[in-house]
Amino acid sequence: MSFTFSDAATFAIFFGMVAAAAFFGGQWGANDWYRALAKPWFTPPNWLFPIAWSVLYLMIAIAGYLVWEKGGPGANLALAIWVAQLIPNAVWSYIFFGKNDLGQAMLVLLAMWALIVLFMIFAWPVDQRASLLFIPYLIWVSYARLLNYTILKMNPAV
Repeated sequence: MSFTFSDAATFAIFFGMVAAAAFFGGQWGANDWYRALAKPWFTPPNWLFPIAWSVLYLMIAIAGYLVWEKGGPGANLALAIWVAQLIPNAVWSYIFFGKNDLGQAMLVLLAMWALIVLFMIFAWPVDQRASLLFIPYLIWVSYARLLNYTILKMNPAV
């Protein structure tokens, strides 16, 4: 099976949606407020985040494309969930870094986590590779929830 121009154009659409979420979220990042927060020992260095997210965003785009390409029963629901998970993905940075709202950011992460799991469940019968590509994403967001929660507990006055 060859990868055609049409396939590349379709993948570009998925990559573009992911890039739009990344661009929106990327407007907010580690700032003076964040640097002043008490953080746990397991906080990764700031340079790691763009590397991790670049890999994850590529995997997210590939997963969406695979479900689209395979089609069939359940693909539309899996793709709707795929699109839905981009929303909390895009807005978390704004809530956390832009609004400085650690509690609301936790809720956004919970929604993102749930949508990731739902995508994995509903994509599995369509294309198992798509579900498997979301495993690192699920692990990273689980880690982010733990980090967000710990920072919230360490900074109760924020």
